Amino acid sequence: MKIAILILAAGSSNRMGTAKQLLTIGHTTLIGKSIETALQSNANEVFCVLGANAETIRKSINSYKANVIINTNYNNGLSSSIIAGLDHIENLNFDAVLITLADQPRIDVNYLNVLIDSFNQNPSKISASDYQDNSGVPAIFPKTYFKQLKRLEGDKGAKNVLNSNNQNVIKVNCNTLLDIDTQQDYLDFLKSL
Repeated sequence: MKIAILILAAGSSNRMGTAKQLLTIGHTTLIGKSIETALQSNANEVFCVLGANAETIRKSINSYKANVIINTNYNNGLSSSIIAGLDHIENLNFDAVLITLADQPRIDVNYLNVLIDSFNQNPSKISASDYQDNSGVPAIFPKTYFKQLKRLEGDKGAKNVLNSNNQNVIKVNCNTLLDIDTQQDYLDFLKSL
């Protein structure tokens, strides 16, 4: 199965007050860590969707073998990044897309590969992260869901597709889910390293 990873990194980081994609994490940045993890996975190709601060962020990730997609509608929320990404990869013969966020630094290559294995065993179903009450990203969507994903609106991302297709979602347990949205989230994460 041919799988594309779509890293969503177009947001303007309003709650952070600075471009969180460029926050330092060890030897790299928040987005750099996401790309490194994605490149080490069993997926076939990695794409980054940028929007706010696109040129600055693009320069910071130039050394990675990741394809950059620019979302000019990033102010319309997370769904606009999913649509921009799918518009770009739709005709590239991928069987599925693994959607992940640039602000989840605890997601590691092992977890991405567990999702990929789950998808390979169940290629007609969505393999998604289990957030106890509902499903979320990282998640792998078979190509049959691309049209539904492209109808998304607003800042809810893929939640509506995930939680309206419960019978077709395989929930994958992940105890490393953490989003960095505020300075405090970032400082807490650094302390935990």
